[in-house]
Amino acid sequence: METMVCPMGGGATRLYSALTQTFSSSSLLPLPPSHLDPQQAADTNLDPGFCQDQKGSPVCPPDSVELLRQCEEALRDKPPRFHREFIHLNVRDSTPIRVMQWNILAQALGEGLDSFVQCPLEALNWSRRKYLILEEILAYRPHILCLQEVDHYYDTFQPVLAGLGYSSNFCPKPWSPCLDVEGNNGPDGCALFFDQSRFELLDSMNIRLSAMMIPTNQVAVVMMLRCCSTGKCVCVAVTHLKARSGWEWLRSAQGSDLLRHLQNVVQKHCGGAAGETCSDIPLLICGDFNAIPTEEVYRRFITSPLGLDSAYKKLSQDGLKEPEYTTWKIRPTGECCTTLDYIWYSQDMLRVDAVLDMPTEEQIGPNRLPSFSYASDHLSLVCDFSFKEKK
Repeated sequence: METMVCPMGGGATRLYSALTQTFSSSSLLPLPPSHLDPQQAADTNLDPGFCQDQKGSPVCPPDSVELLRQCEEALRDKPPRFHREFIHLNVRDSTPIRVMQWNILAQALGEGLDSFVQCPLEALNWSRRKYLILEEILAYRPHILCLQEVDHYYDTFQPVLAGLGYSSNFCPKPWSPCLDVEGNNGPDGCALFFDQSRFELLDSMNIRLSAMMIPTNQVAVVMMLRCCSTGKCVCVAVTHLKARSGWEWLRSAQGSDLLRHLQNVVQKHCGGAAGETCSDIPLLICGDFNAIPTEEVYRRFITSPLGLDSAYKKLSQDGLKEPEYTTWKIRPTGECCTTLDYIWYSQDMLRVDAVLDMPTEEQIGPNRLPSFSYASDHLSLVCDFSFKEKK
């Protein structure tokens, strides 16, 4: 049976075709270039809202304060974004590592397949959503930024954030549902950004997650980074597991596959033997797991020999419960208010110094997410970490 997909534009088409044709059966996907060459930039049609052409080269605002002002100016006639506070758990480290996890909602899905019945269509327009997304990122200015459902990587997020000093990699889904939406901007996927003033890239890989040795449609980006101020390494991953009920077994298998890959990456950089658990390189794993805390994949992470814990449990009084929600939306099938997003960390090697609180039900409003105040149906998670001293 022939599958019909909508055409994509320019360089994104060639990149996607090359990925899917050459690596359709492999778990390791090729790394796309961190920076576009001039021809790729021309093919990708950089978003004119942020990038202006000067002498044939794309130029992006180099100053985060100026870009934030530009976003606020573009949104001045709409409700302000949610006011959220950091909950400080420890004495602030002089050089904390700020990590942001966010499913930003793919533009093609927001306007097409996701059917947010209480969200005004105007609030879903890319012409304003892009400002809301960048405003959220710039307001917290993370050192490590993990995004899912990214379908405007090459024309917006990569060039704009590169202009602010971020390096990154992007891994598209092999069969992105975005491609079924007319006028799409290419496949969605996971993107991992890091601040080059804080970290040096040692290693990077794009992974197509498997279940029982069978490649699936879900992916992850993994990077080994060295902190410039301390010289210590940290292994960071971003992923987006299979959605919807009935697929709990698949999410569990995908989570196990990701943990296996991460253990191998850490062992490689520790120089340890296969099967050993390295105690020198901590892990940070961010993602939309599409799994509530009672699911098997959550239990696999919490009981992993890698010594992981979920940072957002720190918001609860006893430190044992996840937030009541990280996503809150209304679709034709009904209202969904639940926790699906996590920042996992190596609890023996990293300390959670601060956690950004969740907006209240009153702030979110009766029509839930997305809205004029918030660009996505998922809330961003932001944490400050510091390295623990060895005992």
